[in-house]
Amino acid sequence: MSEVLLDPQAIALSLRRMAAEIAERGRRAPSSRGDVPIIVGIRRGGDPLAKRLAAFVGELTGETPKVGAVDVTLYRDDAATALPNPRIGPSRIPVAIDGRRVILVDDVLHTGRTIRAALDALLDFGRPRAVELAVLIDRGGRELPIAATYVGLEVDLAKGKRVEVMVKKKGPAEGDDEPWAIVVASPPVPAPSGSTRGSVATHASPSIVGDASEPDPGKEGAQ
Repeated sequence: MSEVLLDPQAIALSLRRMAAEIAERGRRAPSSRGDVPIIVGIRRGGDPLAKRLAAFVGELTGETPKVGAVDVTLYRDDAATALPNPRIGPSRIPVAIDGRRVILVDDVLHTGRTIRAALDALLDFGRPRAVELAVLIDRGGRELPIAATYVGLEVDLAKGKRVEVMVKKKGPAEGDDEPWAIVVASPPVPAPSGSTRGSVATHASPSIVGDASEPDPGKEGAQ
């Protein structure tokens, strides 16, 4: 059974609030570029959220930030073991990031390992002046010293639970979708081949956008 954390209206409100915080921080620290940030989504869950967030920032500031995306699959420290059949997507950064303010965007923050990988991927494109992190949901459980700058919702989940951010299509157009954030039970971790299956601990599996049955290779350890 699933539990709704955020419905589409609540997600929109959370993104608008984060956009206001991003715009306010930019006004407090003006630069020669007007401190218009570059917003970069972490594929796949952060990519659609980055586009929505940029649109809200543009409504507030009058200038919509450029939007990019990074794929962290090959930057993960567990890529060889956790991702036996990785699906690698394109990274795209529309403008030079050297000396710029960059906002990384993801759907769920858990262990911090996806964010570490995203930073490595981002720095391959240049040396930004500052990198800030915006996440829709922070579910705790950090394994690395990483914190979000902007958070839509903080939750504490019991063992055996995970957060998924899903998109429900309402029509054929690009904007015809509704994001939902839900809590579902984590599947058990399969026992290694050839071993005796006993009591197996569960862990948080990837949050995804789209088909609930399709794991996201870019998420944190998942998550």
